Amino acid sequence: MSGQAGLEGLSRADIDRAENRDFAIGKGPLRPRDAATLILLDRSGGQYRVLLGRRHASHTFMPGKFVFPGGRTDPADSRIAVESGLHPAEEARMVGPTRRDSAARARAIALSALRETYEEAGLLIGTPGPFATRRPDWQGFADHGIRPALDGLRFVARAVTPPGRVRRFDTRFLAAWRDDVALALPDGGPTGELEALMWLPIGEARQADIPMITRIVLDDLEKRLSEDPELSPGGGVAPYYRLRHGRMQRIPL
Repeated sequence: MSGQAGLEGLSRADIDRAENRDFAIGKGPLRPRDAATLILLDRSGGQYRVLLGRRHASHTFMPGKFVFPGGRTDPADSRIAVESGLHPAEEARMVGPTRRDSAARARAIALSALRETYEEAGLLIGTPGPFATRRPDWQGFADHGIRPALDGLRFVARAVTPPGRVRRFDTRFLAAWRDDVALALPDGGPTGELEALMWLPIGEARQADIPMITRIVLDDLEKRLSEDPELSPGGGVAPYYRLRHGRMQRIPL
């Protein structure tokens, strides 16, 4: 099933039925909050593998599901010093089609993907070197001497949680290679939000207990990798999924 065939055109009722065990239904925020997800890719062994971890069953948002590391963006993340910024082609695509988007917002979203990957999986993406910060949630990078780097990130997809959920997110799915990980902590991330971390071939990941949007994005990513195995900057199509006029749209970015 391709991403386009799997989601585009579905009604809100269709999506509610498909996701009724993934989200708490109810009156939530009218405006979705920025969030970022990082798809880490391992290309060793002649196949692509992705990193997934299981969310605790007690979570309101996607309980018990296998997901990529990620979470809510803190706008203050944009002020974190980096070794290298986003590639201009990726930044331009992330700035996107709406008036609320900006380079600073794209930077914050990208940095939140790195921060969440450290917090949830214990993987620090960047370059060894001195790094100082007053932000407690970035102190791990300073403690381990890793300067965050964004130049290896690739924008893969964007998806907005439909209305009627207790929580709504405007999520950017970013990808990076496992080679971009400067340090992997043996005991995982400090928050412990993800358990049972594992590297799975994309085909096996698609069969895991993952949210519908995760499966759709994996379909899109696999197609892009077949056409552009190196994920070149600005290459391929990065779909934008959103509900409009009661139907899910897929807008190529």
